[in-house]
Amino acid sequence: MRARNARLPDALAIEQLIQVHTGDGTLLPRSFSEICENIRDFIVVEAEGEIVGCGALHLYGMHLAEIRSITVSANSKGKGAGRVLVNALLQEAKHQHVTCVCLFTRIPEFFARMGFLTAEKEALPDKMLKDCQRCPRQNACDEIAMYVGALPRMVGAPHRSHPAPQYVTIAAAQP
Repeated sequence: MRARNARLPDALAIEQLIQVHTGDGTLLPRSFSEICENIRDFIVVEAEGEIVGCGALHLYGMHLAEIRSITVSANSKGKGAGRVLVNALLQEAKHQHVTCVCLFTRIPEFFARMGFLTAEKEALPDKMLKDCQRCPRQNACDEIAMYVGALPRMVGAPHRSHPAPQYVTIAAAQP
């Protein structure tokens, strides 16, 4: 079993893996075109040449990334595919210098074993603003927010190592 970056020919298999869990609201639906547009966000897990799992790392900035659309096939559950997938996504976050990785889940036990901690959803407004408005369970959310790393202090704000440039007001020309 190995993880690798997804490629466009993997989009159909990714769509099929995700669709298994959209009817019950476990995963948000992702259209084929949306998967193709975001294929560079996805990592797949292969076993014996077959794609048995997928997940995406959505970057909000160096302060936060989200693991999303993560699933493994029914035949691969309990065989380590999920762990391989999460480890690969965390490695990609590290490669991108992300300081916090979050996710919303209904299986917090699995992610807790991988070092994720629970958080209040409000501590991750980037995620809430991106997806919660279109979620079918918006007003009755039963997902647990989890994170690994350092929760962002100024969520959504650009982090500057130097002050923003000062702008000068130019006086209107006299007629």
